[in-house]
Amino acid sequence: MNEIIIELTEISPREFFGHQNAHIDLLKKYFPKLKIVARGSKIKAYGDDEHLEEFDKRLAMLMTHFAKYNKIDENVIERIFTSESKEDYATTQSSGDVLLHGVSGRLIKAQTANQRKLVEAARTSDMVFAIGPAGTGKTYVGVALAVKALKEKQVRRIILTRPAVEAGENLGFLPGDLKEKLDPYMQPLYDALRDMIPAEKLAHYIENGTIQIAPMAFMRGRTLDNAFVILDEAQNTTHAQMKMFLTRMGKNAKFLLTGDPGQIDLPRRIISGLKEALLVLSNVEGIKIIYLDDKDVVRHKLVKKVIEAYKNIEHQN
Repeated sequence: MNEIIIELTEISPREFFGHQNAHIDLLKKYFPKLKIVARGSKIKAYGDDEHLEEFDKRLAMLMTHFAKYNKIDENVIERIFTSESKEDYATTQSSGDVLLHGVSGRLIKAQTANQRKLVEAARTSDMVFAIGPAGTGKTYVGVALAVKALKEKQVRRIILTRPAVEAGENLGFLPGDLKEKLDPYMQPLYDALRDMIPAEKLAHYIENGTIQIAPMAFMRGRTLDNAFVILDEAQNTTHAQMKMFLTRMGKNAKFLLTGDPGQIDLPRRIISGLKEALLVLSNVEGIKIIYLDDKDVVRHKLVKKVIEAYKNIEHQN
């Protein structure tokens, strides 16, 4: 049995190993044929040469990531230890910067590799699709990018919209006027904004139209310029809605479309406008498509397991 010894230099062993060596326990999960021991500032691994060589390479990648971002977690470890290439997890230094200082000093920034790729894409392209399952931060990062653009005066307004498709519920039977009916449906957008803009200022922005939150029907006939526009839940658009929305783009506009093709609430036999757009626009220069997956889930760790469980049965059907 051979061994390698890796010493941590310029890296805090306590932070790198995790609470009660939780990160080291994860490393053992990915290399079950190795005996891995962490003591002091050293990590020792025992096993055959082939596994030791791969472990050494992956650990070096993890240490580089830690040195760059001063943080690792379960998602980072999983991505680095299962990625086939550096491009699957590596991003530029600037993509990990703080996007905003939110309410109560909350630091808002991209937390995973694909979220950082989304940040990069929004910097370089005026139209970006963010595709992935629930909990991967598509909408949250998108709203953060929009608020950042507004604060830095890159745009004059933020427009947030969703197709008013009723996910198993009938809006017509809900009490109240149109706004009261739609507000709960738009709640995820409000929740994100409340993390980033103080309540009084947010109310002022909404009142004077600097921030507009409306169903897709309100987009028809408009030219959206000098705006950061987010279409959330884009998988629930029809062909006509998607085409209408994409052609609203005006001067100095940023369009971000988020969606999960696995959660379509449209009636059967109606093709999702998002699925169609991903096919039609995949090779159009200037448009970027970023795919997020269950490794980017930043909600409770059980969400990732739920996604994986459903993925298994959906593949069987």
